[in-house]
Amino acid sequence: MPQTLAPPTPTPGGPAPARPAGPGAAPDPELRALAERHGLTVSGARPSLSEYTRRLWHRRHFITSFATAKLTAMYTTAKLGQLWQVITPLLNAGVYYLIFGVLIGTRKGVPDYIPYLVTGVFVFTFLQNSVMAGTRAISGNLGLVRALHFPRACLPISFCLAQLQQLLYSMAVLVVILLAFGQVPTWSWLLVFPALTLQFVFNTGLAMVMARLGSKTPDLAQLMPFILRTWMYASGVMFSISVILKGKHLPQIVVVLLNGNPAAVYIDLMRFSLIDSFTKHQLPPHVWAFAAGWALLAGVVGYVYFWKAEERYGRG
Repeated sequence: MPQTLAPPTPTPGGPAPARPAGPGAAPDPELRALAERHGLTVSGARPSLSEYTRRLWHRRHFITSFATAKLTAMYTTAKLGQLWQVITPLLNAGVYYLIFGVLIGTRKGVPDYIPYLVTGVFVFTFLQNSVMAGTRAISGNLGLVRALHFPRACLPISFCLAQLQQLLYSMAVLVVILLAFGQVPTWSWLLVFPALTLQFVFNTGLAMVMARLGSKTPDLAQLMPFILRTWMYASGVMFSISVILKGKHLPQIVVVLLNGNPAAVYIDLMRFSLIDSFTKHQLPPHVWAFAAGWALLAGVVGYVYFWKAEERYGRG
């Protein structure tokens, strides 16, 4: 029969035998003091928020280069290449126009419906793709996360930056559509820049929240398209929320939720900036305050929430 070795018996008057430390055991005080004396730190420990931000800023060139590389590689196998960055949202807009604008009739009461629809589709696509890319930012790049040491927030930020670059390509086509349907460039077109900046901050904060959740629950990426599709239908992409609400006595909470919906807020700001027939009377009250508030809330909460799990990404 196999024999079990008994633990060593302490010699009378001698030191007790050393026991191996368990996974949850506290480190030896002497070893801790030695490590601190020589400036050693725990491998993979989360830095302070200010230090983390400093490291992230130090890698800003990596973030922009990685974003450009991901965007370039996205369509390398397609014969039309980068043209799909513009063709995809245009095809979506064409389908929505046929189903919602023509068959359901949501274009009634909405002047300049095609510029109205295309603007909504492009802006919501920016939000949708940023959230989806953020959800897979960690779980889809485990090889990179485990092989190299860098602030993990680089990944969701770079993916959102890639989506912003893709939107800017689409904006060139949107300008052509606006001009073709009689829209004349005005000073209000400059409002596109603050509106897109606020939306980019909001998208990035939301993407970082989803990146942390998706790192532990990869199946979340399969659920998100259904959630985002529902969000799109509540955001006035294919119809006017103000026209839908006109003459209806809905609970005030429903009206507030529809008007305060961040996706609808950023879409309305873009429409107000670019389309002459979309006037300030169609904007919800305090729309710029809503846009800035959503960007600040999502940006700060998302960044801190992602940072708190920094040392756990890529493990397990």
